[in-house]
Order: sequence, then C-alpha cells, then structure tokens
Amino acid sequence: MTAGTQNTDGDGIHALAARLSELQSERAGLIAGLTGSVASGKTTLAAALAGVLDDTLDVETVSTDGFLFPNSVLTERDLTLRKGFPETYDHHALGNALSAIRTGEAAFPTYSHVTYDVDPALTRVIAQPDVLILEGLGFRPLSPPPRETHEPDLLIYLDASEDDLLAWFLERFLRLWNAAREDPASFYANFLHMSEPELLEFAQSVWERINLPNLRENIGPLKQRADIVLYKTRDHSVTIAEDRLL
Repeated sequence: MTAGTQNTDGDGIHALAARLSELQSERAGLIAGLTGSVASGKTTLAAALAGVLDDTLDVETVSTDGFLFPNSVLTERDLTLRKGFPETYDHHALGNALSAIRTGEAAFPTYSHVTYDVDPALTRVIAQPDVLILEGLGFRPLSPPPRETHEPDLLIYLDASEDDLLAWFLERFLRLWNAAREDPASFYANFLHMSEPELLEFAQSVWERINLPNLRENIGPLKQRADIVLYKTRDHSVTIAEDRLL
C-alpha cells in the first residue's frame, strides 16, 4: 500500500500509532523494531509514538545501542571505527532480552551518548508492556512471519534522502559539541579545540567514512525487507510510504 503524501509530521505519527495499536490488538506484547540511518530521528519518532500510544496502552521504548559491545571490546577487536555496523552488536544478548520480555521481564542495557559507551548504571529492567518499540541500528533481516521469539514482530524503516540525513547529522554533531562546553565528561569535549568550520569538516568526514557506508551496505537494504516504510522530509514531516502487512 502506498499512502498519500499529504500527512504532516503529527498526522503521520498518529497514523502509524493507530496502525501499531491495531496490530497490538492482534498480538499482545507487540515488539516493533524501528530502524533507519544515523540521524534520521529514530529516537525522537519512537518517543513521539509512545506519547500517542500511552493514552491507551502500556508502551516502552528501548534502543539497540545498549547492545553495542563496550568500547573496550570494540578496541580489542579493532572495531572502534565500525561502531554501528552489525558486527559491533551483541545479537545474542539482544535476542535473549526480546525472548524474555515476551513472558515476563528483561534487562535492557543503555548506551550513553555523552560518554559514547554502554553505561551499566543505566540498565533498565522492563516488564512486558503492551507495545515495545525497539529503535536503532544493528537489525538483521527478519524471518518470514510468524517471527521467532528473539526477533521483533515487525520492522519499521524510517527513510529519508542522503542530503537531509547529512544535514541532520551535522546539526546534531554541532549541538552536542556546543553542549560539551558545559560538560567536560562529554565525548564531544574531545573536539572543543576545533573551530566550528573545522568541526563541521571533521563531522562530514565521519559521515562519509563511517555512517554513509553503513547506510548503503547494511541499513538501507533493510528497507526492502521492512514491514512498514516511512518517509521523512527536510521539514521533519513523516508519512507512511508502504504498509506491507496489509
């Protein structure tokens, strides 16, 4: 199904929330995976969806970032510059957590975007909600329905143009860099010696060397296997482009 392109950001979010509510009525404890490029706005979208669904359902949001291997492990395996690529995630631990939460509760580790590492102190224990929104990277193509217990029940792909993704990535990098002036523990404090033009040049090189290849090689191909495809424009409007569950 191809949706119309008239939805505003709010309309698109409400349309997706209504769809998830419908799917949850057919499967209690629905686990919805949400993926898309770095800087596409997955975390913001997940929070917005939860805000709408919370009126009628018990909703939790978690990030796959918590299942990244710690920096010490990535360094040992020479994967530091591959962070966010599939091989940098502990897929076994993530699968175990998804299986466990279907019948009870599970611990979900959390990643700190300030320290740029998994922070054990931020681990959350979550009891099975009506809807769990699992957002982030590291997803693998899901098996045909019905899905295995260690997989999300459906996968949502948040699509956007590469030009817009780069613009949002640079905006976020600059925002975190400015915030680091008040937080010396921030990972972005490492770049405070740079001028703003130097920082933006560096951030663009990070995008071109790491995030763009990951998008093209690993994240983007999931669009063809996703159950629901969203499209986001520069003004942050979101529409349902395809719903393959219909």
